[in-house]
Amino acid sequence: MLEIDGTSLTLDRVERTARTGGVRVRMTSQARSAVQAARDRVDAIVQSGESVYGVTTGFGHFADVRIEPEQVRELQLNLVRSHAVGTGEALPPEAVRALLLMRANVMARGYSGVRPEVIDQMLGLLRADVLPYIPRQGSVGASGDLSPLAHLALVLIGEGEAWAGGELVPGQEALAYAGLEPLVLRAKEGLALVNGTQVMTALGVLASGELRRLCGAATIAGALSLEVLLGKTGPFDPVVAELRPHPGHRICADQLRQLLRDSELADSEASRIQDAYSLRCMPQVHGAALDVCDTARGVLQTELNSVTDNPLVLDDGRLLSCGNFHGQPVAYALDWLAMASADLASITERRINRLLNPRLSGLPAFLVRDGGLRSGYLLAQTAAASLVNETRMLAMPSSTDSIPTSADQEDHVAMGAWGAWKARLAVQNCRRVVAIELMCACEAYEFRSPALPAPGLRAAVDWVRERVAPLSSDRPLSADIVALEQALVDDSLQRAVGL
Repeated sequence: MLEIDGTSLTLDRVERTARTGGVRVRMTSQARSAVQAARDRVDAIVQSGESVYGVTTGFGHFADVRIEPEQVRELQLNLVRSHAVGTGEALPPEAVRALLLMRANVMARGYSGVRPEVIDQMLGLLRADVLPYIPRQGSVGASGDLSPLAHLALVLIGEGEAWAGGELVPGQEALAYAGLEPLVLRAKEGLALVNGTQVMTALGVLASGELRRLCGAATIAGALSLEVLLGKTGPFDPVVAELRPHPGHRICADQLRQLLRDSELADSEASRIQDAYSLRCMPQVHGAALDVCDTARGVLQTELNSVTDNPLVLDDGRLLSCGNFHGQPVAYALDWLAMASADLASITERRINRLLNPRLSGLPAFLVRDGGLRSGYLLAQTAAASLVNETRMLAMPSSTDSIPTSADQEDHVAMGAWGAWKARLAVQNCRRVVAIELMCACEAYEFRSPALPAPGLRAAVDWVRERVAPLSSDRPLSADIVALEQALVDDSLQRAVGL
């Protein structure tokens, strides 16, 4: 049982929940009391007749329109329905699970003004693994992720659609599957459900976790390439990192030394003075990607337990209109993830090229015997180049763009939802490029026999060979790339070599 209180949720817990269906989550008793106290303050405001944004007024451009007490529930229902304008492909199941957990956690902090039942409803969906159908397009990332969150809210009231038992069904059927009744929204509850940055943050948490693991896998792939290309290990000397002490540099250099220790291939060409940057500068590039990833994850960790509602229901009784829903802090971090992914893929592709180009490798062209009759890995580098080009385009920042909305009431927006999706795609592409390098580097060892991989790398070669056989004859390589890419989602490769 996971307990949430709005202050202690971690990235690791979100990732584990996102990838596991049927997780049991509940609020702490202290959080439940805080949520109820905030709800009581909202009810008192409604009874007083005071004008408060989104509670007794309209929204956005209509903030000056007074709503009568008997219209308050209709206002919240209309808000949810009208804001559900999403389009495009649906968010993946793991992102929806993360979203449900994170939105419930933020509300459990006790500043959103919803009843405890609203949070319980989201946790009930999570427990039953009933996942609202949420189109990914439609959010500009200010006033929160309004449109996708509205699609989540629809299911809570028995509308919209959700996945239940493996089938896409109407919202009311989905609630019944989970043993829940539709909510009847009260004052502020619709607004609380759609205000927040949890869609972009959910995607960012998942992408950042994958990228962090991928940094380690890329270093293993790079070590394989360096060894089989008879590269130099001197640039990974600890003194180099001491003189430029970025944390990622030190981590990557330490890993490379561990992997290449006692190699009979690396450093074997006495006449070689230095290697190309793609080999020599792995600590500086892989390490920088790791540092960027960790910086982004720091932003995302802060966001997990941040209140992003508007207005905020404060302990002193005020309902304060503010801008905590603006996604800019997260949007910047998401663009960093895409940029780091693009550059990690770029340096990886350059090593693939060195493995396959006989003028650079000293190995048979494209790692194939009977070249000409057979093409071997000729198109592997082409595929990697294609992926790198696509990923570089994804690295163009979305957070620096803004298109005013809501009749210029919302005149600066973050565009973080697209940034989150770009980050997801960029990490996927980078993972595919790393898979190609692993495949090619292990094939290159076939031409260095009888020399063996360094002791620290033998488990990595075995890990690849469990999934991809040596290339005894030309075959479609797509399935090999997919097998490695899928295996790289977790950290099994790093665990195999002891990183």
